[in-house]
Amino acid sequence: MIDLHTHSTASDGELTPEQLVLHAQTKGISVLALTDHDTVAGLDRAEKQAAECGITFVRGIELNIEVNRGEFHLLGLGLGQISKSLDKLIAKLQAGREDRNRSMISKMKADGLPVDYDELLQMFSLPCLGRPHIAAYMVEKNIVKKRQQAFDKYLAQGRPYYVDREGVDLFDAVEAINDSGGIPVLAHPLSLYLSWGKLEPVLADHFESGIRGLEAWHPGTKVGEAIRLEELARKLGFFVTGGSDFHGEHVRADRRIGHTAGMKKIEDRFWTDELLPNLQKMIQK
Repeated sequence: MIDLHTHSTASDGELTPEQLVLHAQTKGISVLALTDHDTVAGLDRAEKQAAECGITFVRGIELNIEVNRGEFHLLGLGLGQISKSLDKLIAKLQAGREDRNRSMISKMKADGLPVDYDELLQMFSLPCLGRPHIAAYMVEKNIVKKRQQAFDKYLAQGRPYYVDREGVDLFDAVEAINDSGGIPVLAHPLSLYLSWGKLEPVLADHFESGIRGLEAWHPGTKVGEAIRLEELARKLGFFVTGGSDFHGEHVRADRRIGHTAGMKKIEDRFWTDELLPNLQKMIQK
């Protein structure tokens, strides 16, 4: 099995980069990509552990792209030396994350909830905090019993303490990933929240913008939809990837490392026939 979309504690995952790799080893993963949100802080640690475990490691990232509706997440797979342009985008996104977190905590505090931003920081001591950390903090403060309850009642879109995430420009993100020797891949494309009729022309535009891969196989996608997305990807010229979007078994029990849409095992072909040849082309350039 392989997995081209996972997260660690460097962003909003449950396991440290090292623990993630060890977990992947116990599940028989041979190729693993770490794609933390808006950070590359865990890559060196995970890469070192992967080498010790005999796992092929793919250095990656997941960037939040500015979009009018839905969610637009762009994976950068096969990163080499992190470019100044990518560093700049990461710094912008991290600043936006901090502003968002402060805003959410401020809203809670104004409503009389016993929360404090400095206390949140002390609880985690991580460079990249997000809503899952705030949800865990709310459990610790006995505001909610479970993290999912925090999302359902307070933190999900449309709930009282939700604040929009800042994104970066698509062209800047594609350029930064390319500058770092990686390949831009559109993550879970159905999160764009477009009808099938509108999706094709939008994806065609994204291909023209420099995105080269499409994550057709994702656990948030039904098998029939994944097959349809793969067919659409072929038609438009994308290569296809598959991932679990694994954050940890206690964070999302419905997402298991090495498994994707329909809980199917992620096939080796997404590495050997799809991503690897494209990475080799990048190296040759």
